[in-house]
Amino acid sequence: MSGIAGWVDFERDLTPEAPTVRAMAAALAHRGPDGSGEWIEGHAALAHRRLALLGSEHAGQPAVVESEAGSPVAVLTLDGSVTNAVELRRELAAKGHRFTGDGDAEVALHAYLEWGTAFPERLEGLFALAVWDVRRQELLLVRDRLGVKPLCYFLTPSGVVFGSEPKALLAHPAVRPVVDADGLRELFAHSRKPGTGVFRGTREVLPGHTMTVRAPGTGHRRYWSLPARPHTDSLETTVATVRRLLSEAVATHLRADVPVGAMLSGGIDSSALTALAAHRRRAEGAGLRSFSVNFSGYAENFEPHPTMRATPDAPYAALAAEHIGTEHTEILLDTAALADPGTHAAALRSQDAPSPLGDMDVSLLLFFEALRGAGITAVLSGETADEVFNGYFWAYDPGHSNSTTFPWVSFERGHDAAAGGLGCSLVDRTLRKELDFMDYADQHYRDALTEVPQVAGESPAERRAREVTYLALTRWAPTHLDRADRMSMAHGVQLRPPFCDRALVEYVYNVPAELKRVNGQEKSLLRAAVADLLPERVLNRPKSAYPTVQEAAYGEFVRHRFEDVAADRTAPVAPLLDAEATRVALGAAAAPSGAFAWVERASMEMVLQLNTWLSEYGVELRV
Repeated sequence: MSGIAGWVDFERDLTPEAPTVRAMAAALAHRGPDGSGEWIEGHAALAHRRLALLGSEHAGQPAVVESEAGSPVAVLTLDGSVTNAVELRRELAAKGHRFTGDGDAEVALHAYLEWGTAFPERLEGLFALAVWDVRRQELLLVRDRLGVKPLCYFLTPSGVVFGSEPKALLAHPAVRPVVDADGLRELFAHSRKPGTGVFRGTREVLPGHTMTVRAPGTGHRRYWSLPARPHTDSLETTVATVRRLLSEAVATHLRADVPVGAMLSGGIDSSALTALAAHRRRAEGAGLRSFSVNFSGYAENFEPHPTMRATPDAPYAALAAEHIGTEHTEILLDTAALADPGTHAAALRSQDAPSPLGDMDVSLLLFFEALRGAGITAVLSGETADEVFNGYFWAYDPGHSNSTTFPWVSFERGHDAAAGGLGCSLVDRTLRKELDFMDYADQHYRDALTEVPQVAGESPAERRAREVTYLALTRWAPTHLDRADRMSMAHGVQLRPPFCDRALVEYVYNVPAELKRVNGQEKSLLRAAVADLLPERVLNRPKSAYPTVQEAAYGEFVRHRFEDVAADRTAPVAPLLDAEATRVALGAAAAPSGAFAWVERASMEMVLQLNTWLSEYGVELRV
């Protein structure tokens, strides 16, 4: 539904400030290419960019409810999908609410009028929204439970500026692209703190939270957290329950007035979703389109890695698509496309911050561009399945799962190229020592552990398994959900992740680890739940992470660009580079290639992105 932005100032009339609010919304035009809307009155201005997935022309936003006298009572702007909107509309209509359109935003607004600030507890799905209560002169910002949809803000002396992405905030004159020490730590620690932003003064509404902004100040309320409950179901009942909950989640995520596609890698997560979606579509007399990404020559020259990528996706995606019966499209990318500097800059702009993931970011961005070109504006994706079902190897490898930091950080520190943090080995050593990226991550880990709910009678091993799952869902997943949202919405495609469904997450979170990994097979619980839908080779395929380029030609591209930047003493990133590390990197015999090349070139990728970011965003470093 797209992109939202707004401004509340309790000391001025914002009516003359329409150009500023429109500029903020225009910065989000990629999220909503199908239309725009705004509402400005008194101390509040709300804006919206629309991606037409549900509803007719009567579903425009911001949504407004007026009194019988014709004056506005409350206004709401929404990004995302309320997956239980049909049920809520029926319930609210029975209570006397009258609807003028058929969009999710109007349903959410009437839910607010009915249940007040407790209304987010009644919403299901992926959403970020803002409600301006005209009567109370009060703003309420709300974010979905797992943080699928982004929502950031910047407090001013007399109010707040908010938007779906930082670029909307930066379009406001009060927000400057200043990055301090904590901002740099967020870039490099690879363990983002919920609620933090990279630019000074910018924050994010926490997942599962509401934020109230009034003239006297702001308040925050947690309306959802992972519940800890004893699990008493047998394995058979657990498998059946997972099947039912996942089927229901897929059904609600398929609701749209446009075709919803499916991302299909041939792994268990995407294959399960695609199979359930195809089954649902056939029952409705319709088909399903599926899509995968591949690199030229990737399958033929694939080099396996024991913990990250054991097999190439293409053969399994094709097998799954044929078995399930989808209309499948493979989006094939060559090195020239992946190495295009303009696309790398576009990947940076989509996230408003540099990333060390290089070709993974670029290929994902090109993938969604291709989907949009194929007429797909909403797509099912398997995000968060690994977090829910303990699919990551570090979740059960004692060397990482029992470490004194985040398990994924422990894994990174086992490799020289990422020992100080993925992507930061070329950053000045003195600066790294002063900022202490490692301690920043470790302290965040210790703080996060204090949040984990407990169940009486759990053994130490069960307790630790719960902690690891909690950390994965609340500290690892948000980074990847945010990246996926930004990359998809950069081309006006809404990512829909059924594995983030509240009921499914709550249930599986409390399933003991031994039931999720029977006989040592990762995600055996999920595999058992869809065993009748998939061919054996796909059903039992070991986890293989999102593909990354292995060929030396791409590594040479990265290296040549890095050489040019390192030789330019006037480059914006020059003061941040470590001279000795740069000399060693440039003196290597060959560019990184093979299964682990993405880690080895991550620091070069990060330097290139940093250089573009510092220049293009006019970043002012204050460290």
